[in-house]
Amino acid sequence: MFKAIIAAVLVVCIWSGWITLSRMGVQTALTPYDITLLRFGTAALLTLPFSLAYNWKHVKWGQVLIVALGCGFPYTMLSFIGLKTIKAANAGVLVNGMLPVIGLFFTLFWFKEHVSKIKYAAIFILLIANLIMMNQSNGFSSEAMLGIASLLSAAIVFSTYMAATKRWGYGMKDVIAFVPLINAVLFLPIWLLFPSQILNTPWQDVVLQMTYQGVLVSIAALLLITYSVSKLGSGTMSVFLSYVPAVTAVLAFVFLNERLSVQELIGIALCSAGLTLYTKG
Repeated sequence: MFKAIIAAVLVVCIWSGWITLSRMGVQTALTPYDITLLRFGTAALLTLPFSLAYNWKHVKWGQVLIVALGCGFPYTMLSFIGLKTIKAANAGVLVNGMLPVIGLFFTLFWFKEHVSKIKYAAIFILLIANLIMMNQSNGFSSEAMLGIASLLSAAIVFSTYMAATKRWGYGMKDVIAFVPLINAVLFLPIWLLFPSQILNTPWQDVVLQMTYQGVLVSIAALLLITYSVSKLGSGTMSVFLSYVPAVTAVLAFVFLNERLSVQELIGIALCSAGLTLYTKG
């Protein structure tokens, strides 16, 4: 249990850095499609030995595709699109702060588990926090609404991955073998349809995205989060990930000079309060 908690804390740190770095990345010449390709292309090359040694004969493709895409390019593309217009801290609330809310539906209808009144109260607080952050994202302008919709969709996709991992019992060896490879293979044709700016971007920006996205997030964090979910459950892992907004706010202030309004600080505080209450339930 202690090791799983440490793994979950490390995931929070990596994920907070990922949101900040991705916000930085979409403000460079790189397109969201470029960053996604750099992420899964790098990860697929590094994990190719595991993929080649994997027993593909007994793969349940329906389950594997749901798990692989749940933490794969649909999630990252939606996040990157949202981060083009939404600040990093706000995005942290809109994605990670919504995970327990969305996880409620999996708990009720897929796992058939009971949910306490305390958790319902916590989810209500989390919804208020998210509404505050949405309102602060350029006042519900059409541009902001696209960003908000993209980030909420990303939360739904990633919640599906966490629930599916728990439901079907996939472990670290499984996800490291098929997640990067499947996403790289399926996304490459999509990337070819859009103009690329990789060759026109300073090599330092490209290498930074390859290293953090392709190694730390796609491999290290993937292993850590799969281990944590298997030991703690998707609901508990959702709570850990929901602390990402506060950490992201600090990192975004330091590295991106993104300042938060009073309302946004209240939104993050409510999110933290809701999560604390959620753990009590």
